[in-house]
Amino acid sequence: MSLLASYWSPNELVANGIILLHLLGALCIGSVLGYERSFHGRAAGLRTYAVVCSASALLTVICAFPSLWFGGSWAPTASSDPTRVIQGIVTGIGFVGAGVIMKEGFTIRGLSTAASIWMTAAIGITIGLGFFAAAMAATLLTLVIMASFRRLEAMLPHQQILHLDLIYPRQKAQSSEDLSILLGTFGFQVTDLACHLNEEGTRFEYMLILQSNGSGRFDALVDRLAKTDDVISFHLTPSRD
Repeated sequence: MSLLASYWSPNELVANGIILLHLLGALCIGSVLGYERSFHGRAAGLRTYAVVCSASALLTVICAFPSLWFGGSWAPTASSDPTRVIQGIVTGIGFVGAGVIMKEGFTIRGLSTAASIWMTAAIGITIGLGFFAAAMAATLLTLVIMASFRRLEAMLPHQQILHLDLIYPRQKAQSSEDLSILLGTFGFQVTDLACHLNEEGTRFEYMLILQSNGSGRFDALVDRLAKTDDVISFHLTPSRD
């Protein structure tokens, strides 16, 4: 009975109260970051971020009380190294991040979400170590990056990469030179090209990678291809992260 009572000693209760406060702080901050992702329709949202941040804080903060582990009965040999726990968290969070990265054709989605999950774990560790002001600053910084940098990225000079699949009837397929000239009139340069003739020998397909320095007229190119009778079908996909 004395061993069971030691789990409810005044020192244990104080330690549990401190751990609970860290958990509540991590839950609030993780929820804020998760809501930003949920608002933008991402697969990993409020629940994922809240759990990641809370778990990281919990695993870190318990290292502050090794003398109270197991009701204090293990105190003579207890030792803890938070850096080992942090290394385990950083390693383990990679599996969560990998789960939200998806490849759709030529487009990779989920990289920003995976990076923000990693940042959420880091913020949880920071809360667990007791650096609350730094954790709040990191949260604010992360929100600014996730919410505003996409617009800033679009305003800055940049290159646009697109993937274009074109299918022609075999007898009416344009030459690669004529196709490059056509795409150039819309501000796109062909950087890579592959072609394919179907097994029946009736259709000829071009697979192109296009590059633009921000001057490419996407809508105008789509309208031109849609109105070209010789084009059986086309698939134009911007490259995104």
